Amino acid sequence: MEEKKLDLNSIIGFVLISGILIWMLWSNAPTPEELKEKEKKEQVEKQAKEVKTVTSTVASTPEADSLKTAQAQAQLGSFGYSATLPSATDAVTEIKNEVLSLKISNKGGYIVDATVLGFDQFEKNSKKAVQIIKDNNASLDIALNTTDNRTLHTKDMYFEPKLTIEGKNQVLTLQLKAGPDQFLEYRYVLKPNEYMLDFAIRSQGLEKVVNTAKPLDLEWQLKTYRNEKSVMYENRYTDIHFEYEGGKDNSLSVGTEDEDTVNDVSYIAFHQHLFASILLTDTNFKTAKFKSENLVKDEKTDTIYTKKFLAQVPLEFKNGALNYNMNWYYGPTKYEVLNSYDRNLDEILPLGWGIFGWLNRYIFIPVFGLISSIGFGYGISIILLTILVKLILSPVTYKSFLSQAKMKVLRPEIAELNEKFKDNPMKKQQETMKLYSKAGVNPMAGCLPALLQMPVLYALIYFFPSVFDLRQKSFLWADDLSSYDNIIQLPFYIPFYGNHVSLFPILASIAIFFYMKMTTGDQAMSTPPQEGMPDMGKIMKIMIYISPIMMLFFFNNFASGMSLYYFISNLITIGIMLVIKKYIVDEKKIHAQIQENKTKEKKESKFQRKMREMMEQAEAQKAAQQKKK
Repeated sequence: MEEKKLDLNSIIGFVLISGILIWMLWSNAPTPEELKEKEKKEQVEKQAKEVKTVTSTVASTPEADSLKTAQAQAQLGSFGYSATLPSATDAVTEIKNEVLSLKISNKGGYIVDATVLGFDQFEKNSKKAVQIIKDNNASLDIALNTTDNRTLHTKDMYFEPKLTIEGKNQVLTLQLKAGPDQFLEYRYVLKPNEYMLDFAIRSQGLEKVVNTAKPLDLEWQLKTYRNEKSVMYENRYTDIHFEYEGGKDNSLSVGTEDEDTVNDVSYIAFHQHLFASILLTDTNFKTAKFKSENLVKDEKTDTIYTKKFLAQVPLEFKNGALNYNMNWYYGPTKYEVLNSYDRNLDEILPLGWGIFGWLNRYIFIPVFGLISSIGFGYGISIILLTILVKLILSPVTYKSFLSQAKMKVLRPEIAELNEKFKDNPMKKQQETMKLYSKAGVNPMAGCLPALLQMPVLYALIYFFPSVFDLRQKSFLWADDLSSYDNIIQLPFYIPFYGNHVSLFPILASIAIFFYMKMTTGDQAMSTPPQEGMPDMGKIMKIMIYISPIMMLFFFNNFASGMSLYYFISNLITIGIMLVIKKYIVDEKKIHAQIQENKTKEKKESKFQRKMREMMEQAEAQKAAQQKKK
């Protein structure tokens, strides 16, 4: 019995100990986030080991090594040391986070592949990620003026890479060596979930190798890859943008070959419509020379690249060494992202100058962001934005239509004055102004509402090309609201129109035709022809047909989101004017009101009195001259 009791106690103890051990193992098990971080760290460490184990293709014998060293020194002087290291190959090192993948080559030490993750190129059913840099379309070069009268280029020499982890950051340093402790260093730091990486250039121990009496020339080049559906539309908004002299910003002329030189530059942006490469510096470049070359000579054949950009800046030595702390940005030109860095990067977006840019930054971008965040989709969001804008502007539309109605009522009386004083233009003008004053009608009232709407209309023209969120978002038959919607692909090319037919511009053109038919027709009827002046009525009637055709050609290659806005906007305006005309504005009541106004004594304003006195003086002078003759 005692043996059985002992065995039972042993079993119970074993079970309890096993349970405790299992509980301890379970409670100390790593979380999924910790496992993911560990896996990522192991991957980066593996890359670092691969970088360290790069081997030379030259046989490692004393004779071969000495011969290679002699040849390298004869060609590169002190920097021949870099050509003898195991890293003297075309190997690349990749650093990658959740949104960006960068590959940096040993040769030249610069980025040879920059892929923006999460975004695809324009082709249908294509899963090709957007690549800002690939296939040697970019370079970064520093011209080294050595003390032995050589001019060497870093893009042609080999850097020694070293990849490490600092916290959650991946740090890649590349050193172009003139000796064990003499080097030029590039340092890249990529942080999690960031399009912006730290970039530094520094030197150590090169005082006797490089001429430090004058600055070194840094040259950055990029041939911009086409990433969007319309090469013409993308190229229109592809340019070099830069900030200089403490906050000023400017860009080279879009669509042409251009160059410029400016001082005190704080950032340089190679802007590719919806994506950008931006170099920022904490120590401003003393000067910068920019050059832009348009590579799209023929839109039918030049469809790979859009422009070629060049930026040249001096790097100045301080106490015999270089020390520049900079940043690179490779990513989307999304307003919220660019603005979050608080470096004025949103200035690269074509939001318009003055009041147009103000309206976009502080009204249209926040309002559209709020509407689209509800979840209706971007096509519906554009329609809702259009409705909101038209409702806000509806009082202005009413004022404009009311003014036209008053002028239309007065047209017979104005015609009588024109006939009565056809031989005396000055008297005719005087009597016409008196009629306007008595009737309480302001002939400029119809123009002022239109002028008030102009800032809104022009701001929206700048707004739609700048909205990154419309990229590759579909609505109805349009597969990309940031580009044109083609319902028919033509087998030929029409000048200024293209090789496709877009439906939204057709609908917008039809809508603007009927809108102009309503408004311009009434305006032509209400505006009597003036002697010696062109008949505005006839010109307006011609514009009814010309304007829709111009819009059809102008918008065929533009963003379908913009065409959708103008189509809905004109439809709503037509609806509002029909309601005003049928239910609000009554021409009989307006006529009765005008006749009543004529019987009332109306105090003359200072402006009206001044105008009347000027006309009377002019008429008196004319009469005196005729009497003298």
